[in-house]
Amino acid sequence: MDAVSDVLRLVRLGGAVYLNAEFTAPWSVISRTDAELCATYLPRSERVVAFHLVTEDGCWAQIVGDPTSVVHASAGELLVVPQGEPNILTSDLDLAPVSAAALLAKQLESKPGEVMKLSYGSGGTATRMICGFLACDDVLSNPILSALPRIFKIDMRHDPHSAWLESSLKFAAAEAAQSRAGSAIVLARLSELLFVEAVRRCIDTLPEDRKGWLAGMRDRFVGRALSLLHARPAHDWTVDELARAVGTSRSALAQRFTELLDEPPMQYLTRWRLQVAAHELRTGSKPLAAIAANVGYESEAAFNRAFKREFGQPPAGWRKSRGKADASETPAAA
Repeated sequence: MDAVSDVLRLVRLGGAVYLNAEFTAPWSVISRTDAELCATYLPRSERVVAFHLVTEDGCWAQIVGDPTSVVHASAGELLVVPQGEPNILTSDLDLAPVSAAALLAKQLESKPGEVMKLSYGSGGTATRMICGFLACDDVLSNPILSALPRIFKIDMRHDPHSAWLESSLKFAAAEAAQSRAGSAIVLARLSELLFVEAVRRCIDTLPEDRKGWLAGMRDRFVGRALSLLHARPAHDWTVDELARAVGTSRSALAQRFTELLDEPPMQYLTRWRLQVAAHELRTGSKPLAAIAANVGYESEAAFNRAFKREFGQPPAGWRKSRGKADASETPAAA
C-alpha cells in the first residue's frame, strides 16, 4: 500500500450529501458545517470536510474572513474545504451573504437525513451544485488533511486518464435531481471517492516551492522514504538504513525530509506509529501489548508513555473514552 492510501485509510471517511442546490444570480450564501446539520447525516466526528460539486455554470468561493482564499469554480469542478470552515458561495463577491442554514431550517426539521433541495436567488443565470460533507478523525494530526489548503478546487473534467470522473459527475447530478430510492447512500459513497481523487489531484498540482507532507510525497527521495516508513512502521528503522533504501546519503535525506515536513524522519515515524496505534485502539479489540508490538514498541510501558505524550491519555483510557463516544454516536438513517 502506498503512503497516500495508507494515510487515507486511517482517516475513517464517512460521506453524506445533504443539498441539491440551484442558485440564480445574483445570490450569495454562507455555508457552515453546523453541528446540528452534520448530526442529522453522520455520527459526531472530530473534524468535518465540506465539499461543493458545481454541476452547472459557476460561482466564487472563499473562507469567511480570508479574502486571500478566493477561488472561482466552474461546472465540473469540486470545491473542498478540508477543515470544514465557514465559507461563502456567491455569484458576486460584493454581495452580502445570507445563511444557508436559515434557508434550509424547515426542510431539516421535516426531512432529517434526506437530500434537501434549495432554490434561491434573483432569477438570473442558474448555478447548480451538490453539497455535502465527510466525517473524519482529527485533521490536525493526520498528515494529509492537515497539509491541504484551507480551500481548493479540483477540475474533474479535463483529464484523459479519468474519463470515469465525468460520467460519475453526471450520474451524481442525476441522482440528486431525481431523488430515487437509495440516492443518499449512492451520493455519500461517490463523495468519498471524489474526495480521495481530489487529494490525489492536489498533490499533482502543488507549486514547486510548496512544503509539507503532500510536497514530501512528490519528492523523489522523501516520497520513497515515506512509503517505506508507512509500509513497515514496526521496523527498527535508522536514518542510515532509510537513506540506503531510497538511494541517497544520510545527511541529504535528513536535510530534505526536515525541510519539507518540518521534522526529522525518526520523529515522523514515532508520530505515525502512534496514529496507527490509535486507529487499532479505536477500531479493534487487540490487547495493548499486541498493538504496541505491531507498531514497533518493545515494551507496553514505553508504548504507554509515548501514547500519553501524543494524545494526552494512556492508551487504555483513550480506548475506553473513544469506545463510549462511538457507541453514543449512531448515524441517522439517510
